[in-house]
Amino acid sequence: MKKALITTLTTLAITMAAQAQNIAITGGTIYTQTNQGVIENGMLLLKDGKVEKVTETINVPDGYQTIDATGKVVTPGLVGAMTSLGLVEVESWAGVVDASVDKTQLSNTGLAFDVSYAINPDSTLLDVSRIEGVTSAATTISYTDYLFHGQGSVITLQGDQPVLRPRAFTVLDLTGHAAEQTGGSRAALWVTLNQLFSEAAQISKIPGPAEQWYGLTTRADIPALQNIINGKMPLILEADRKADILQILTLKQQYPDIRIVLMGAAEAWRVADKLANNNIAVILNPEHNLPSSFEALGATLENAGRLEKAGVTVAIGMETHNIRLATQHAGNAVANGLSHAAGIASITSAPASILGMQDTIGALAAGMRGDVVIWSGDPLQVTEYAEQVFINGEAIDMQSRQTLLRDRYKALYKQSDKPTSHYIIPAQ
Repeated sequence: MKKALITTLTTLAITMAAQAQNIAITGGTIYTQTNQGVIENGMLLLKDGKVEKVTETINVPDGYQTIDATGKVVTPGLVGAMTSLGLVEVESWAGVVDASVDKTQLSNTGLAFDVSYAINPDSTLLDVSRIEGVTSAATTISYTDYLFHGQGSVITLQGDQPVLRPRAFTVLDLTGHAAEQTGGSRAALWVTLNQLFSEAAQISKIPGPAEQWYGLTTRADIPALQNIINGKMPLILEADRKADILQILTLKQQYPDIRIVLMGAAEAWRVADKLANNNIAVILNPEHNLPSSFEALGATLENAGRLEKAGVTVAIGMETHNIRLATQHAGNAVANGLSHAAGIASITSAPASILGMQDTIGALAAGMRGDVVIWSGDPLQVTEYAEQVFINGEAIDMQSRQTLLRDRYKALYKQSDKPTSHYIIPAQ
């Protein structure tokens, strides 16, 4: 039965991708991620690439193509909380990896770099991710010896112009790795960081080329740093150990306008109340349950659940090549104490809010992007999957290089009396 539905929806996708239409998705369980909550047997209307309305009654207007989602689950498209999508390719790629930046004269901190110039919408990782329900993502530099990982973008995973918001956030590494790159100790790392912030806060205008400048930053770094201090750009701080997180809270007291988000956060549960009181959200990997270093001795599968109970917003989805596993990770977090509602939010509305995109993506409300997923069942169950994905109101082609490889070897298997691989055709 499911196979027949997949075939129907795939055919539908090919047809509608070529001709955008007004669409009515009826009969499913709709997670709006708004004050409307979860609507059973509701109706979602898509028009002109956006959500037109979500209702509890099914009354399809004239001119809408109807998709029966009875017995299925409908959610907003998933939002990758932190990735390098569009900046990297498959592992064997021999070309430039735009997610990695070496030392240049342009910057002393890494703040000046702008990844929006480097995003490739033809990356094969995008189609692999979007057929699994990921429709948008935060993307930025993943490796650099600089403190800051440039100015990241929020992107959509469909179309030739993927950037939804350039210079949307920046990531600052405050782990032991960063300390090694900054004098070999946090004693140097934090003094450097405090000096950078103090310097930028005192500058009323960017020094011109003819003016002398003796600061730690470069002229190109200063505007981004000032946008962080005045709260125009979220600052995502990567740290695991409790002591580092407490230093971050001190930084928040010094600069109260900074929009701080904590990332990694293996020991965040130990200061959950303080994070909640300071309205600091957390992006974490709920699979992190072992003391992989002295910075994460308190790692636990219950991290997400404990943070939620304290009132902290939790987002899940920190991988690039396997961002499609975010639903599985959220499901495991639910199995270890996170509520189901927060599990759905952790991969949709929570990352959208953290990125300042809550009016555009991550929820199903009138005027928001038509990014929608029809699931075979509860997306937090590993046996369920995305049957059809809509991006910007259009049903996408549910095909990727991986599905093409699967189909190729299935065909070869059928043509040969002696199978040449260990691939086992699933039961029909």
